Amino acid sequence: MALDVLIKNGTVVDGTGAPGKRADIAIAGDRIIEIGKVSESAKKVIDASDLIVSPGFVDPHTHYDAQICWDPTIGCSSWHGVTSVVMGNCGVGIAPCRPEAREIAAWDLVNVEAIPFDALSKGITWDWTTFPEFMNAAEKRGSSINLGFLAPLTPFRHFVMGQESMERAATADETKKIAALLSDAVGAGALGFSTTTLNQHIGYHGAPLACRLASNGELAAYANVLKRHSVGAIEVALTKKPLEVSDEEYALIDMLLTESGRPVTWLGIASSAGSPNKCFATLERCEPLFRRGAIPQTLCEPFVGQVDVKNPFIFADMKTWGRAFNQPIDVQKKIYAEPQFREAFRNEFKSPHLFDFIRWKGMQVLEVGNPALKKYEHKSIVEIAADRRTDEVDAFLDLALQDELGIQFATHMFHEDGVRKLLNDKRAMIGLSDGGAHVDMLCNAGYTSFLLGFWVREKQAIELETAIKRITSEPADFFGIKDRGRIGVGRKADINVFDLNTIDSARQTKMVNDLPGGGRRLVVGGKGIEYTLVNGEVLYAGGKHSGAMPGNVIRSAAA
Repeated sequence: MALDVLIKNGTVVDGTGAPGKRADIAIAGDRIIEIGKVSESAKKVIDASDLIVSPGFVDPHTHYDAQICWDPTIGCSSWHGVTSVVMGNCGVGIAPCRPEAREIAAWDLVNVEAIPFDALSKGITWDWTTFPEFMNAAEKRGSSINLGFLAPLTPFRHFVMGQESMERAATADETKKIAALLSDAVGAGALGFSTTTLNQHIGYHGAPLACRLASNGELAAYANVLKRHSVGAIEVALTKKPLEVSDEEYALIDMLLTESGRPVTWLGIASSAGSPNKCFATLERCEPLFRRGAIPQTLCEPFVGQVDVKNPFIFADMKTWGRAFNQPIDVQKKIYAEPQFREAFRNEFKSPHLFDFIRWKGMQVLEVGNPALKKYEHKSIVEIAADRRTDEVDAFLDLALQDELGIQFATHMFHEDGVRKLLNDKRAMIGLSDGGAHVDMLCNAGYTSFLLGFWVREKQAIELETAIKRITSEPADFFGIKDRGRIGVGRKADINVFDLNTIDSARQTKMVNDLPGGGRRLVVGGKGIEYTLVNGEVLYAGGKHSGAMPGNVIRSAAA
């Protein structure tokens, strides 16, 4: 058979965890047909001497549902060797969707995933109504990498229940209709479904995201859909208290495992310097769940994000902030100036919330427009409050008002010792890039490059073969993605060729204005990946996009 691509002389790390070995890889069409010493000629020969040859990376947690409409390259993920993504996470998405509900679906994405409404209104193509049509539209449109879809529960509930999906649980008849739609989605190839319990996940006009109101009886019925199809996985966003799994949350995971007979992943697990042992105590407590197919996800790089008080996602689980969402700036300014708003904000610090994980000491001023405030850039809110002889709440909100709400804050959280332990803990799945979401706040889409550059090369905290397994075959196996995640004869030719001496994420994000309508987003570049192949075609060479769009829509075995 004539070869299309021959990768020669590389050290092949195949994604199984086995030691790397020197070998050639022969590719015909979209498949690997030979591994070893290959003497045949090929249309394209890649010399991988002194380089690592690995499977393409699989990102299990993204929100590219809207971005695939306007960005077929799927940046930034594809820049970092990711050849397959799973989207539709956290119960939020844009399909199924009736024409009259498009604005509601878009605002759900604004509030939960912090994607600008203007970009969504200009960029979403809306060439679908049902979820199978959404997947087919993506396939027709084309993409640079492979697209896997979870069915997000919110739009399914809204499709059946309308406005009342944001107000109550479904009736038995409504539950049956929603389950039927989910069955159609799984039958068309959805990789499972997703939902959330998080208080900060609010939707249209600040109402609870619709899937949060699903009863346990509903969720059991939807889990039964996967049991009937014998495919798929469930993703659920929790926990309400950082680093812990409550009794109620434990029972929910247990129920989903029982009713689906399928694996369940949740968000997430992380280590905090303030409570370094808490996450590992949680892992010990959840051991019975792990033995039945559950696994939390964890991020391997620093959580560095921007905070914009015009879209205050980080405070979304606080009742105080609910009325500040989706409001004009003049209205927000009046709210932030109110003494009663500030006092309520202070009081909410007494109960667990998302911001607990960062606190004021982890927030600093990143960028201001008001020249009088320039002296505060790169200083923490704690330092600024001390300088102004006020408390952190007043310092934070006063700065925002003095900069006409244009000020950008930055958060930073990274417990290096704890992350080092989690890297090698099989009870956690490495992921959580949130690619496509929170676009003007954070960008962790380069976590694969960071894992290999920082943790493997610089810190030697995890072996190369183990690290590659953790970002290839492990997430692929969890979601039932066949023929990917490993290098093997007969498998799809999704391959990275990279230099372990130089691979890295830039670690410094930059703001670009490339969203529809000129909207801005944070991106993170990378280096060291010499070639990325998707389905046998060269996608990137020397960091430059070839122009090819070889990606497939990944469909479950039910399809």
